[in-house]
Amino acid sequence: MNDLVQLMRPEMLLLAQVVFLLLFDLFAPDRARRHTDAVACALFLASIAVGFLPSTTGEAFGGMFTVTAMTQVVKNVLSIGLLLVFLQSRVWLSDERTSFKKAEFYILTLSTLLGMNLMISAGHFLLFYLGLELASLPLTTLVAYNKYSDESIEAGAKFVLIAAFSSGMMLFGISLFYGAAGADGLYFDVLSSRLAATPLQLLALVFFLSGVAFKISLVPFHLWTADVYQGAPTSVTAFLSVVSKGAAVFALMFLSFRLFAPLFEYWQYVVWALVVLTITIGNLFAMRQDNMKRFLAFSSISQAGYILLGMIAGTPLAMSSVVYYLLVYLVSNLGIFAVVSILENNSGKVHISDYRGLYRTNPYLSVVLMLFLFSLGGIPPFAGFFSKFFVFMAAADQGFYVLDFIALINTVISLYYYLLVVKAMFIADSENPIPTLHTDSWSRLCLTLCLVGTLFFGVFSGIYAFLSSGAWGL
Repeated sequence: MNDLVQLMRPEMLLLAQVVFLLLFDLFAPDRARRHTDAVACALFLASIAVGFLPSTTGEAFGGMFTVTAMTQVVKNVLSIGLLLVFLQSRVWLSDERTSFKKAEFYILTLSTLLGMNLMISAGHFLLFYLGLELASLPLTTLVAYNKYSDESIEAGAKFVLIAAFSSGMMLFGISLFYGAAGADGLYFDVLSSRLAATPLQLLALVFFLSGVAFKISLVPFHLWTADVYQGAPTSVTAFLSVVSKGAAVFALMFLSFRLFAPLFEYWQYVVWALVVLTITIGNLFAMRQDNMKRFLAFSSISQAGYILLGMIAGTPLAMSSVVYYLLVYLVSNLGIFAVVSILENNSGKVHISDYRGLYRTNPYLSVVLMLFLFSLGGIPPFAGFFSKFFVFMAAADQGFYVLDFIALINTVISLYYYLLVVKAMFIADSENPIPTLHTDSWSRLCLTLCLVGTLFFGVFSGIYAFLSSGAWGL
């Protein structure tokens, strides 16, 4: 029993927080419920601290649930991302249109993270699918959280249809694996030993990877992304863009390393094409956007292509590079969303054209947004440069030189549209710039943590060395 508690410590803590917040919202007096933000963040911060304590590795429930050193690191990364989302959500949740349901937001996001953790630690397709659905269904509610906004309701409807369709494709692929390998073949370790590249298994692989590609917004499975990102509340969009996407990438990474390695020579060509299409189309469409949330949607699509670039090598070096890339992407992208959220909550401005002359009225926000954009664009010495360097190196190590060259050209293209935002803030003039804004302490803390991570992760090599040392535990 003690071993089970140690193995499932993050999941049990999340479940305990969900139950506590539910009871707190039901029975606490009105004066206490005003501090729901502080209570939820304090509890979650405590659980993150516990997550960094030494723990055991192993299996539970006959191998359905597995814990390795790398899965523990990944869960901590996702938890840190959710904490940053909590910090930048406080002002939005204090709005009179959403303040009456603060606890629901925290319960739904924590439930989603619980599903993501189960998905990452799954050693069986049944647990993987249950974790996926537990992560997806609350997300649908979060996307449609602003019930007074037609855009939010529309985004929720689109998201639930896409989630159902992608889950159906994935489940069909799982059923084909079941037919090809038998009931015990749903265990990843057993199925891996029975993969023989038969037509039925390859068809199952196509359907399964297509379902995952919807979750990660890979081209051509990306068409829902911009509409949902634009319609959802900005804090929820940040959660979708970073934490949700990161969990899907981590799950795919573990599966490709543990399960689909025998079929590597078949799926690597598909991934090769997905990398080129995703990076290129994401960049081209990002250049055409004026709405900042749609801009970040296509930027995140392009970033997903770089993540696949690291994953295609299929080596422990590549896997550690992907985890490092997502860690850097987390702090940089959430920092951008924090600035966008501050500007939207205080002025209602969400377009790049609205940012003209922002430096004159809000120099601090302009500078930190510029630094986050530089990091996403891969400009040294920011962390984004090193994260891109490591995924390029991992792909080159396996001979993907042409793919690296195409990705490098697209990196130059991405610099153009990131600099368009910088130009609007620092060079372009506006007769009515966004007035000087007051940034609340929670958002300032979020910006500070993201900025420290963007600068620190790039110059401190110990983080990448630590991830590399744990990559063999995948």
